[in-house]
Amino acid sequence: MKHLDTKDLAAWVADLTAGEEIRLSGVVYTARDAAHKRIFAALDAGEPLPFPLETSAIYYAGPTPAKNGLAVGSCGPTTSSRMDLYLPRLSDLGLKLTIGKGDRSPEVYDALKRNGAAYLCALGGGGALAAGHILSAEVIAYDDLGCESVKRFVFSEMPLWVGIDARGNSIFPKP
Repeated sequence: MKHLDTKDLAAWVADLTAGEEIRLSGVVYTARDAAHKRIFAALDAGEPLPFPLETSAIYYAGPTPAKNGLAVGSCGPTTSSRMDLYLPRLSDLGLKLTIGKGDRSPEVYDALKRNGAAYLCALGGGGALAAGHILSAEVIAYDDLGCESVKRFVFSEMPLWVGIDARGNSIFPKP
């Protein structure tokens, strides 16, 4: 098992192997459907984004409010295929890592291979487990979206698995 930090993401993302278990630490941004729509509107209008795409990681999640002294409440992954429409463009602009659950579209596989990017899978149904690995959470954009606002998380040893590597290898069965 590898222990990796997002500050070195560009150095290790292309070397991940489908099925590999990792522990991820460092800065990760949250974004789901509504936030992706706003990010695309900002891109189309030439406006600045809430975070840099280059060498960033997006966790498809909408955490519940914090409780019990944790940075967030339950914070399990969202079904990633809902963001498949957005991923190719974001990957072409430098996004290197996404985190969620479930298989992705052929267009996402192509974009990941084209850009040396990867997709990690979090434990579906493990929102309480995930919350224990998030050291801090700060809303950085679109606060009016509530749980779907863009947040800046700091992960500490978040357990994840490589779902699709930068060569297009996958843990998901193919028809």
